[in-house]
Amino acid sequence: MLKRKRRHKLGTSNTDPARFNKSQIKIYGYLIPISIVMLLPIIYIVVSAFKPMDELFAYPPRFYVKNPTFDNFRRLFEVSSDTAISAGRYLFNTFVNTVVIMFLNVWISVCVGFVLSKKTFRGKDALLQINNMALMFVQTAVAIPTYFVIVYTGLRNNFLVGIIPALVVPTGVFLVKQFIDQLPDALIEAARIDGATDYQIIRKVVFPLVKPALATVMLLAFQGAWLDANASTMYLDSETLKTFAYYIGTLTAGGSVITQGIAAAGALIMLVPNIVLFIILQSRVMNTMANSGIK
Repeated sequence: MLKRKRRHKLGTSNTDPARFNKSQIKIYGYLIPISIVMLLPIIYIVVSAFKPMDELFAYPPRFYVKNPTFDNFRRLFEVSSDTAISAGRYLFNTFVNTVVIMFLNVWISVCVGFVLSKKTFRGKDALLQINNMALMFVQTAVAIPTYFVIVYTGLRNNFLVGIIPALVVPTGVFLVKQFIDQLPDALIEAARIDGATDYQIIRKVVFPLVKPALATVMLLAFQGAWLDANASTMYLDSETLKTFAYYIGTLTAGGSVITQGIAAAGALIMLVPNIVLFIILQSRVMNTMANSGIK
């Protein structure tokens, strides 16, 4: 009995994050080097954004910066101000696209997930299988059909071309449906008996209970919209409608030495919101990954 208690005590101390045990050293020995390797690209982007031109192209190259400067950020907006469109306009377009896509993706995912999970109708299984099959196709594989659909529907050179195609969210529907499947049917029926409509059930019952999945959908939607340059490249002719990701791509496309520092500053601007949003939502995202396969 004493041996069992001792083993249990040791096992608890080994895994308890509030306590430190010598046996945890080997775990840190694995995790710390992996964390450093994963952080190096992020650190390099941050450092490059503040490097002056002579350090950016120094040989041999240096990972650190000796004389940090904000000149790259200043020149980013100065260069754009010399053209017809400012960098602020590109940022505004990206911000509007991202916010609209995020909220519509969340709303569409929870509504479709609720219907596929809790409603019974003819063709439900077929629709579910179509959604699951759509998970297998990457954007590149459907680029040509997407182009023809956009042209024939009159969305080309329209601001909505960056929003409407992004509302097709099979991943979001799948994740949210998996969470809604875990909600008891009795809970939905109790709300319906109390006189709640489907809209009220979704807003007051489903939404609060599937927040981890919705946080994941929001994060994925944000990353896709914030970093998207395909719509601006393929479907938009007017510069006033294009996004910041497209603008940063034009700075590096020509391979000009002068624009490399500006591109590094732009890359940092694109990176920071992704990191901040992930830090805010990471606990809910991890919860989604742990529960998405549970019915």
